[in-house]
Amino acid sequence: MFTGIIEEIGIIQAVQHGPASSLLTIQASKVLDDVKDGDSIAVSGVCLTVTSHGSRCFTADVMHETLNRSSLGNLRQGSPVNLERAMAAGGRFGGHIVSGHIDGTGTVSAIRRDDIAVWYTIHTSPSILRYIIEKGSIAIDGISLTVAAVTDRDFSVSIIPHTAACTTLSLRKVGDIVNLENDLIGKYVEKLMQHESGPPASHTAESSITMEFIEKYGF
Repeated sequence: MFTGIIEEIGIIQAVQHGPASSLLTIQASKVLDDVKDGDSIAVSGVCLTVTSHGSRCFTADVMHETLNRSSLGNLRQGSPVNLERAMAAGGRFGGHIVSGHIDGTGTVSAIRRDDIAVWYTIHTSPSILRYIIEKGSIAIDGISLTVAAVTDRDFSVSIIPHTAACTTLSLRKVGDIVNLENDLIGKYVEKLMQHESGPPASHTAESSITMEFIEKYGF
């Protein structure tokens, strides 16, 4: 489990491609302080398992399913990646609950400056947009961010200079692909609703959540 607060930017040292998988070697420093083989590290939002490590780098396998669901297949030697260790039980919860299990990807469709802030607009599929609400949480490349606006085609976030300086988001350009993870709460509520109401409704159907349902399940 992660919080979406990026600890450092790592650099891809090498990518070994298999028939339908990859082995990444990632240069890092801070996340290696207490690392052990088998630990989880979020790499641009994707939870990966450390398979080996040294004083300046670690390796992680990327399986076929992960390559299909994320942007990790686009990584090359020299690519920067956001890194975060799994949350410590006694640590501060600065972001939101992030599992590192990517729901899909989006495309940066617009970037604009707003005084000290920068707005990023991300175009993505309806299956991801349906869980995104204004002022809700979203993880973009593993970064915990607040949704500033949402339409039926895209959503926007506004980031402060600190976020730009400490993550790879400031390096993104229009047309770049980013990893997206929706807030967990909406997905679990939907699952409960489907169990209560029978077979899943069409994605275009109106929600059947009522106040009675919400009270029944303690929300």
